[in-house]
Amino acid sequence: MAEVYYVGVDVGTASVRAALVTREGLLRSTAEEPISIWEPQTDHYVQSSTEIWEKCCTVVKKVTQGVERGQVRGIGFDATCSLVVLDQSFQPVAVNQDGDAHRNVVMWMDHRASEQAARITNTGHSVLSRVGGVMSPEMQPPKLLWLKENLKESCWNKAAHFFDLPDFLSWKTTSSLTRSLCTLVCKWTYCPPEGWDVSFWTSIGLEDLLENNASKIGSLTCSPGSPLGDGLTQEAAADLGLDPGTAVGASLIDAHAGGLGVIGADVKGFHLPCEDQPITSRMAMICGTSSCHMAISERPLFVPGVWGPCLSAMVPDMWLNEGGQSATGRLIDHVVKGHAAYTQLQEQAQQRFPFTGENIYSYLNSHLSSMADSRSAVDLLGSSLHVWPDFHGNRSPLADPTLKGMVIGLSLSQTLDDLALLYLATVQALALGTLHILEAMKEAGHDIRTLFLCGGLSKNALYVQIHANATGLPVVLPDQMEAVLVGAAVLGACASQDYSTIQEAMGRMAKVGKVVQPDRELQSFYERKYKVFLRLIAHQREYQALMNQR
Repeated sequence: MAEVYYVGVDVGTASVRAALVTREGLLRSTAEEPISIWEPQTDHYVQSSTEIWEKCCTVVKKVTQGVERGQVRGIGFDATCSLVVLDQSFQPVAVNQDGDAHRNVVMWMDHRASEQAARITNTGHSVLSRVGGVMSPEMQPPKLLWLKENLKESCWNKAAHFFDLPDFLSWKTTSSLTRSLCTLVCKWTYCPPEGWDVSFWTSIGLEDLLENNASKIGSLTCSPGSPLGDGLTQEAAADLGLDPGTAVGASLIDAHAGGLGVIGADVKGFHLPCEDQPITSRMAMICGTSSCHMAISERPLFVPGVWGPCLSAMVPDMWLNEGGQSATGRLIDHVVKGHAAYTQLQEQAQQRFPFTGENIYSYLNSHLSSMADSRSAVDLLGSSLHVWPDFHGNRSPLADPTLKGMVIGLSLSQTLDDLALLYLATVQALALGTLHILEAMKEAGHDIRTLFLCGGLSKNALYVQIHANATGLPVVLPDQMEAVLVGAAVLGACASQDYSTIQEAMGRMAKVGKVVQPDRELQSFYERKYKVFLRLIAHQREYQALMNQR
């Protein structure tokens, strides 16, 4: 009997990836294509849904080469929570003053609507309790309000369909307008079973979106992984090189797909504190350009500054809380590549790893080890350099997009050693930011005992070990490092009905690869470092208050 496969497609910030995945969750082939990002002005980041779809088709065709079409039983998509705008004919509508219709996607990291987000927060509406009490500019209501207030003629009046990017891909493949509960609940304030809150949209001046049974933003919903329409349409099947009718699972936001790809793994025999405990004792961390911290619960838990609780947004019938950091991999790149010694770092890394393909971060990790005393941990090198990592605002648990980054302990020296230490301090700050989120979740009733990491930064051994050390929790890495793609494939597997539930598919397709234990001897060091970390934000707010005095 021929082996069956599922295709997982992940539309990230800067690229589209696909994987051909077996019934057991093993990756047979992967492909990646870059996608364009335009920054027409500060804090405006836009993309093209046409280009994104074209790249989706390219990578799917690549990973299914040599496989009979009938062997592909299902396909699932995840994507960033970006906003796609289409007109009545489902053609792209420009989202910036330049009027280029192909640039019709307001990216997740676009902060143009910060002022609108603050106004929405100031309404104090009850729906805000499900987003940590503060409306983020990365959510869709403020972005929609910005478009209405700033591009009424060129965009708002022409727009007939506003999609979250994952739902756009669902529509593109199946012609179904059914939205995923993942996107609508997490980013649009939809609340099942009641649905849209009319008083909220009216209070912020967007009541027109609810006309015609909310046709512009969606009225039909389903859980992630539910089969959509009649599967792939003739046109989409031809574009992707697959059979018409191939099952398509309702989509997920990219971070949530990573959560599916790791959080349900069977941990028996690894002696982890979450073994024989409910899945609610686990947190999935999806760490790449930004990071998301996913915790689930059997009852709704309200965590100040943390998004949720969202019902069925990742695992059906479970409540999701989502913390996050707006810049993680992007922050590390910013700090390292902006340093005076970066050119020297590139030269040294090329000399050390000329043929192995190791990157500059492998070199920095090795360099830090050589700087440390053989009897002491690398972590201790960061004792006199401290970073507050919110260079792009704080998503959780402070929910303050106006916050800025801070570095304490700099000297006039700009050597390669100084660059390595600044890199270390930045990684430590990100780990302490994760601890900050964990503490907020614990106070609200979560009992997290193990971290499950995936995403690009989970391939950085120093980043992983410091997260274990700083939080005091073991870190589980997946058997298949591309866990987000596995999570997307889980959606296709569920839609094909080869598995009866998301939970069953997770248990079969997600597997433990490696466990990283915390270094208990560093506990007191990180306790002190965390106290400094919390004082940094107190000082920043004090400075802001002083400067705002009239």
